[in-house]
Amino acid sequence: MSNLHIVKSLRSIGLVAAVTVLVAPFDAPAQSAAPAPRMAQAAKPKSQPQPAAAQAAATPAPATAPAPAPAKANEEIIGRVGDANISADDLRSYVAALGAREQAALAKDPAALSQAVRLLLANRLVLQELQAKKWDQQPAITAQLARAREAALVELYLQSVSTPPASFPSDDDLQKVYDAYRASFLVPRQFQLAQIFIAAPKEGDKAAEDKARQQLDDVQRKLKAPGADFTAVAGGDGNAAKDGGDLGWVPETQLRPEIRSQVMGLAKNTVSEPIKLDDGWHIVKLIDTRASYTRTLPEVRDQLVQQIRAERSQMMRRAYLAELLKQHPPVLNELALSSLLDAPKK
Repeated sequence: MSNLHIVKSLRSIGLVAAVTVLVAPFDAPAQSAAPAPRMAQAAKPKSQPQPAAAQAAATPAPATAPAPAPAKANEEIIGRVGDANISADDLRSYVAALGAREQAALAKDPAALSQAVRLLLANRLVLQELQAKKWDQQPAITAQLARAREAALVELYLQSVSTPPASFPSDDDLQKVYDAYRASFLVPRQFQLAQIFIAAPKEGDKAAEDKARQQLDDVQRKLKAPGADFTAVAGGDGNAAKDGGDLGWVPETQLRPEIRSQVMGLAKNTVSEPIKLDDGWHIVKLIDTRASYTRTLPEVRDQLVQQIRAERSQMMRRAYLAELLKQHPPVLNELALSSLLDAPKK
């Protein structure tokens, strides 16, 4: 089955679609550019009066293919290898069990979804082989499977008792949290930069030092020539910078202080003098500037809803488990436990 056919089939069952993406927590900048090469610096809402839960690790994405189900009369087959099939329902179940980030990644990249189908088919083949060998019937394996099943059931149940109501948070809750964390939604001033970098040679290597200095002088001479093209100079022989030295948009918080002070003094489309740092010389061109601003509530609404719901869910987990343990206090045989821990030492 071709990749194109797989993608078309996936679209037909509604799996290649937009999915809400998780975003950074409150204390992370709401928007940032990729760090510049060699230039980057090395409220919780009221709890509801219902039981709520202890912090538990997020459930990982399924490592194996969903268990085969009896074939339906007109069930669409998404993939096949040997006697193993992956149906539309199998794939829906697999995607539904993934986290929001993984779902968003698959929705944006049909090729990744195709790869997921291939992984599921490979898992099915492995499953068939181990079952044929009765490998899963070994006592040690059955014990591990029982523990894994128990852990999965506990996690799924805890999720069920710690899911906030669909109406939570309210618009009023969102506004209060936004106001409390408004400072964290500040997007710092950004600079669109390009640079020419000349690496500093090892200390004491006179020949290399002379060569680097000659290269620096040559670059400066070319940049000061009438009609000089910074991109062409950056990509010239012996100075082949990727994409003509283009660094894209860089938040001022990611710039080293020595470079930030030089950039802030530049006019648009002007070039700095060489800036000597411990790693070499940086010649920077300021292409454009974006002023800092604070993202509005509509811009961060989805982020806030997910963050608030996640925090409430963890509060509900902790409260639920605390109440459960209060009703059924555990009793430990400390003497036996101590003896068990000391046994390997003897």
